[in-house]
Amino acid sequence: MSVESLKCKECKAEYELGATYFCERCFGPLEIGYDHSDLDAAAAKRRIQAGSRGIWRYADFLPFTGRPADPLEPGLTPLLKADRLAERLGVAAEIWIKNDAANPTHSFKDRVVAVAIAKAQELGFTTVACASTGNLANAVAAHAAAAGLDSYVFVPANLEEQKLLATGVYGTNLVGVRGNYDDVNRLCTQLAETHPWAFVNVNLRPYYAEGSKTLAFETVEQLGWKLPDRVVSPIASGSLFTKLGRGFQEWIDLGLVEGGQPTFNGAQATGCSPVATAFAEGWDVCKPQKPDTIAKSLAIGDPADGPYAVEHARKTGGGIDAVTDQEIREAIKLLAETTGIFTETAGGVTIGVLRKLAERGKLAAGERVVAYITGEGLKTLDATRDTFSMHEIDPSLDSFDAEFAQEVSV
Repeated sequence: MSVESLKCKECKAEYELGATYFCERCFGPLEIGYDHSDLDAAAAKRRIQAGSRGIWRYADFLPFTGRPADPLEPGLTPLLKADRLAERLGVAAEIWIKNDAANPTHSFKDRVVAVAIAKAQELGFTTVACASTGNLANAVAAHAAAAGLDSYVFVPANLEEQKLLATGVYGTNLVGVRGNYDDVNRLCTQLAETHPWAFVNVNLRPYYAEGSKTLAFETVEQLGWKLPDRVVSPIASGSLFTKLGRGFQEWIDLGLVEGGQPTFNGAQATGCSPVATAFAEGWDVCKPQKPDTIAKSLAIGDPADGPYAVEHARKTGGGIDAVTDQEIREAIKLLAETTGIFTETAGGVTIGVLRKLAERGKLAAGERVVAYITGEGLKTLDATRDTFSMHEIDPSLDSFDAEFAQEVSV
C-alpha cells in the first residue's frame, strides 16, 4: 500500500503530497489518496495484531511509508460495555462507551496531533502550531515538547482555566486571542500563509484528519472484528464524524470486516449547533452561528466539514441533534454515576443525545451502539458545579448518625 497524492474531495483534482489543504481549482478540501491494490487483508490483520499498543499498529492505513517514531503514541483506549447506563436509559440495546480520555493528554486530539506532527517532521518543519478550543492546544503543546519542536498554540482568551494550565505547562508559546474560535482560526489561516510553520489543523489538515480514522479501526478490533450498528459522536468541525465513517468504509472495502456503515448520530450543543440546524432544516450547507455554550470544545460556529457531516448522517439513516447546557450537565452526571467515567462537556453532549435517542425509541433491542467520549472531565470542572452536595459533620459518631439517620440502618 502507498500514499499516492492529495485529492480534492469535490472535483477529484490531484496534488503532490505537501503542506497544502485546499484545491486551487474549486477551493474544495483536500484529503489523502491511497493505493490499496496490493493489500492482503489477512496479512494486514496479522500486522495489526502484532503491532504496537497504539495508533501506529494501523500504519498501513495512515499517510506514511513506515511506522513513525512517537514517544507519546496514543490509542487503544478502553471500549467499555455500559450495562448500567443502558438500564438507566431504559433500553435493551448494547451500549458501549469508547473512552478516549485515556490518551496521553486526555482527549482524542492526541490521535490527530500524533499523525500531524509525524508528517510535519517528515516534511522538514521545526515549528508546529494550531488553532484550538482547548484539547488540541494540550495535545500540540505536549507532542511538540516530546518531539523537540517549537510550538505556538492559539486559543480564545476566555478558554477554561484547566485547559490553559494543561497547555502552558509544556513550555509552548500560548497565545490567547480576544475572540471566539472562528476568529482564532481565521488568524491562524493568515499566519499559515506568512510563516513557515506547520499548522496541524490548517496547512497539515489532510494528514491531521486521518488520525481520527484510528478510532473506527480500534472500535472494530475491540468488538472482535465486528462493526457497531450505530455510533453517537460529537460534532465540532465535523472532521471526527466524517473520518469515523471513512475508517469503517476503508476496512469494509478492503475486506477486513464484513457489513455496512453503522447508523451515524451526531451531537452538538444548542448554543452552537450549525450542523444540527442544517440537518433539521434540510439544508446542504451550514449557516454560521455565534457560539454560546458551556461545551467550548465543540464551539465552532462555522464548521469546515459540517456539510459532509450532514450528508453522512443522511446517507446512513442517522441524524444530528443538539442538547441544552442543562442537559449536558445532567448527562455528565448520568455517565459518571453509571460507568465511573468522568467526561468533559463534549462527552455530556454525546450522552445527552444518546439519551434523546433512547427516549424516542431509536435504540433497538440488541443493537450495538458505540458512544464516543472525547475528553476528560477534569478539563471542564465548572460544568459540574452545583450538581451535587456535600454532607458536613462534626468528627463524632453522634454527628454522623444525626446527619444520616434516615439513610443508614445498622
